[in-house]
Amino acid sequence: MTKRWVYVLVGIWCLAGAVPTTSVRANEAEVSGGRADFPPGPARELERSLARIGISPSLTYIAESAANLSGGLRRGAIYQGRLDLGLSADLDKLMGWSGAKFHANVMHIHGDSLSRQYIGNFMSFSGTEALNHARLYELWIEQEFAKGYSLRVGQLSADVEFFNSKYSDVFVNATFGWPAIAAVNLPSGGPASGLTAFGFRAKAQLSDRLTLLFAMFNGDPAGRGPGEAQNRNAHGLNFRVNDTPLLMGELQYSYEAGPRRPGTLKLGGWFHTDRFDDQRYGTDGLSLADPAGNGEPAQRRGSFAPYAVIEQMLVPFDGKGDQGIAAFARIAANQPDRNLIDFYADAGLNVSGFWPARPNDKFGVGFAYAKISSSARGLDQDALGFGTPGPVRNYEAAFELSYLAEVKKGWTVQPTLQYLIHPSGGASNPFTPNSQRIPNAIAVGMRMTMKWGQREPDAQQ
Repeated sequence: MTKRWVYVLVGIWCLAGAVPTTSVRANEAEVSGGRADFPPGPARELERSLARIGISPSLTYIAESAANLSGGLRRGAIYQGRLDLGLSADLDKLMGWSGAKFHANVMHIHGDSLSRQYIGNFMSFSGTEALNHARLYELWIEQEFAKGYSLRVGQLSADVEFFNSKYSDVFVNATFGWPAIAAVNLPSGGPASGLTAFGFRAKAQLSDRLTLLFAMFNGDPAGRGPGEAQNRNAHGLNFRVNDTPLLMGELQYSYEAGPRRPGTLKLGGWFHTDRFDDQRYGTDGLSLADPAGNGEPAQRRGSFAPYAVIEQMLVPFDGKGDQGIAAFARIAANQPDRNLIDFYADAGLNVSGFWPARPNDKFGVGFAYAKISSSARGLDQDALGFGTPGPVRNYEAAFELSYLAEVKKGWTVQPTLQYLIHPSGGASNPFTPNSQRIPNAIAVGMRMTMKWGQREPDAQQ
């Protein structure tokens, strides 16, 4: 019996007799629905015993099956899963450390990758896609100095608090979590999407409406080297601190557009202090496509990306404006000479609370667009001029329809349909002759998520 089936059978056994049938309330909802109590028996007793001293364990299992029906690199289907064990602690209750809390979690990722093996796109079909490894993910301590003012230090994931929207939680595609402009341009994909980095985050709630975030991360979660970044830091234990830093900042403004219609505007950006390869020219000033050139990319110091996020409840269905028809949009830009993607935008609708019999179901429709930089397109044009056949890359886009259904508290299923346009920006397909573009892909999937225990509300879910 393979490991994947062991995980599935254990999850089904726990759910069969353990998950309560009570529907979760709207204010208990998380990224993929509320969490259930641990099953009655030793696990429940252990949870209660630990709670008395301020420790909260959690267990999450995500199982996904997905298939590429048309286009992409080739047709095919995969299974993938992620087992997550988490531990949070109130250090005041545990050891008398006033205002401090601790969180850690480890993941075991297993299965195949639809994007890597069958589609060939930047915007990965699923946010759970990663190479097969057991790894430490988050490990941090947070100290609150005054109400709304805190400092967090440790192994951190930037996408938990920066450049995100609470209304994108209904989508499966990875770009609606950590956007492709960051995942593609930052070294090793940045501190998110399977790899975290050592750093600190400062938070200041300046008023009821205004919050300021600032963070500094080690700039490369895996470090330079050959092969995949996730293999260079396979178990999340590198604890790198000597790479040039990545700085991130974000100002959040909350407002009311009307009764029960809350909204948030976020303005932020990142600055990476490392050197980046020029996308078109070498150190000799010639195009990297020129056979007479030395083929060594010119170096550009630093990479800066401003971004903006807006999220808005449009039509509330409840008395607080927590459920209804809501919208979000995000936009970001990067310098074209040192980045493969120089512009990114996405937007979506999130509809929840539309069915009284199923108050925690939600569905969404989203669209994301990533533009290939002018320098990278110029390199493709240079290659054509020097006689190397191939397409000129232009953009990649993703369209997703997704429905999240709560089966029981702590147990959700989520079918998704995605149309993926110009995978890898319209790059050539290595499996076809004549350097043809990778064709647009149609992919479908089903995600099942099971959650037990409690979790820090702003920890990686």
